Amino acid sequence: MKRATLGLFILFLLSSCQQHPDQRKLISLNGEWEITKTDTFAIMPQKFESKVPVPGLVDLAKPALDTSRLYKNDTYWYKTSFTIGQDYPDLIKLKIGKVRYHARIYLNNKYVGEHLYCFTSALFDIREFLNPAGEKNELLIGVGAVNNMPDTVIWGSDFEKLTYIPGIYDDVTLILSGSPFISNIQTVPLIEEKKVRIVADIDNPVSDKKISLSYMIKELKTGKTVAKGKGKSKDFEVSIPGCQLWTPESPVLYELTLSTGADEKRVRFGMRSFSFDPKTGRALLNNKPYFMRGTNVCIFRFFEDPDRGLLPWNKVWVTKLHEQFKSMNWNSIRYCIGLPPECWYDIADSLGILLQNEYPVWTGGREGFSRIYPGVTSEHLANEYRAWLPEHWNHPSVVIWDAQNESVTEIIGEAINKVRGMDLSDRPWENGWSAPQSETDPMESHPYLFGRYRRGQPPSPRGPMADFFVHIQVPGNSAQTNFPREDRSRYPNPIIINEYAWIWLNRDGSPTTLTDRVYELAFGPNLTRDERVYLYTRHLGMLTEYWRANRFCAGVLHFCGLGYSRPVEPRGQTSDNFIDINNLVYEPLFVKYVKPAFNPVGLMIDFWDRSLQSGRSGITLGIEVYTINDLDIPWSGPITLTLRPDSGAVSTQIKEIEIPAYERLITTFPLDIHSGPGIYWLEAEINYQGESIKSIREFTVEQAPPPERR
Repeated sequence: MKRATLGLFILFLLSSCQQHPDQRKLISLNGEWEITKTDTFAIMPQKFESKVPVPGLVDLAKPALDTSRLYKNDTYWYKTSFTIGQDYPDLIKLKIGKVRYHARIYLNNKYVGEHLYCFTSALFDIREFLNPAGEKNELLIGVGAVNNMPDTVIWGSDFEKLTYIPGIYDDVTLILSGSPFISNIQTVPLIEEKKVRIVADIDNPVSDKKISLSYMIKELKTGKTVAKGKGKSKDFEVSIPGCQLWTPESPVLYELTLSTGADEKRVRFGMRSFSFDPKTGRALLNNKPYFMRGTNVCIFRFFEDPDRGLLPWNKVWVTKLHEQFKSMNWNSIRYCIGLPPECWYDIADSLGILLQNEYPVWTGGREGFSRIYPGVTSEHLANEYRAWLPEHWNHPSVVIWDAQNESVTEIIGEAINKVRGMDLSDRPWENGWSAPQSETDPMESHPYLFGRYRRGQPPSPRGPMADFFVHIQVPGNSAQTNFPREDRSRYPNPIIINEYAWIWLNRDGSPTTLTDRVYELAFGPNLTRDERVYLYTRHLGMLTEYWRANRFCAGVLHFCGLGYSRPVEPRGQTSDNFIDINNLVYEPLFVKYVKPAFNPVGLMIDFWDRSLQSGRSGITLGIEVYTINDLDIPWSGPITLTLRPDSGAVSTQIKEIEIPAYERLITTFPLDIHSGPGIYWLEAEINYQGESIKSIREFTVEQAPPPERR
């Protein structure tokens, strides 16, 4: 290269560096921090004698700080240090993912600020508090306890929790960048046009400085660039050639890189739309009907599980957890009364799971909200929602903003309406037991039929299932008027059943505090562990079949996929279905009887009697078998009905059926029982993708007493 040419090349490089300084750099502060505690925020710590992982909770401190495990009044002080070994860029920010309860930040003994919200991230400008480049900086974060929260902030009341363990339970990160700084990006899929709308929030301290945006969109999996160019404003649209839609069955993700020349931010997104059709009561994914089948995760309850440890922050474990959920034919999860760490949402995006994303509000009936949160107005709550939505609005997995659980108050509806327009994708909102705020918003229903036995009501000789369904089985959407009173079903909105059953067992098979009397009254005294597990899984499977087969719900979500298990005092109220939480091993009978009930092509024997009486001529029945098709294509094949007595001949009937896409078919089989008294099993079976899917009923036949002589 000639000298003159080389000189021009060097000048070009220098000018390029001046025009495009180093863009955003992220430095993780996760790891082992020091920790101690004082009585209040007013008392600064003098020494640190314990260590704790970040992210995590204060109960992970070693040596332990609080052996009482009450965590109600103290202040916990986290300390770490860091060095930035480079010249400081224009902006240096500290992002703290999520902190329970109340964070106060000091850097190099200088007060930086505080963050009151327990479930959303905090971002602080810290450049002015730093020591000179290359020198060590000391970061101190005081974390409050739940009893010290102001009454204007939601702290996550849960009637079935004991401990509210404080801690920094999400990532802590330093953000180094130039200015203008991209504070947030909202991606808005426009699937009909095969475009994505990009809306950027940009902090520009020099207001008259023109902002020039450039973008690049890649397929996340392949790294293939599908679009790049310049944005003419902070709100623009980009075409995506060969656009692939995101679904749970095909979770295609894209990555957007947006740059101001001085700062660069990356976000992942998926091309999908989601809504509810108020006429059919069904969910629409990418403008096509889609039935939600799934479960719940109560992450804050799992936080107090004795075997929890570091599992919620182990990405391998969290990924396997969601894979186990999908293995049960589930495509949906409600993150219930709690928001997990951000990596959980990334994993749901990647694996393909629809999320009902529930803000941690549970206050019960009409007086509950004002009693638990006396200072919270609709504007206070709306401010928390304003901080919440930008955290999650790029996740294709997040399809429903769930404002609360089982609470009745006008305040929450008012808060929803204050923030609804922020989400340009216009996701639906669910408002618990309060009034839906739009005709296209779903409402939750919790038909806890077995709960009546907790109140001492014994079943009839026909059995509990026959008791339930003789009262509420009404075809079509009119059945919602027969749901339990507490489900507030007077609203005509689409329904999601995201809790049902009330027959929980702990992981060791013992009853919970809510189910002691249920098992005794519904099924009999002195049951063994194996008998309880069999009864639980069989009846949960039958309830699932019923709610799905009658087709008056947009979704059926079992409660719950992950919670605590507290079999010893103080015992817990609910539990999940694992027998080994560390290795995520399900109870085998749960898989055997519940997984088929959630199959995309499912079936239900509409027969609920526990016992029948046989006369001299035997018993003649007409058995209706419901088959349902969640697929967007017809399904056809044979359906087999088999009667198996404990003694005598097995009888089998086979019929060929075809179920249209998204529809239900009812097939009637004549059934004659002449084998006499004994135990019988009735099995309906189809074959789906090489797997046997069965609906099973077990009943006894008794000889009817002879008529009395006159």
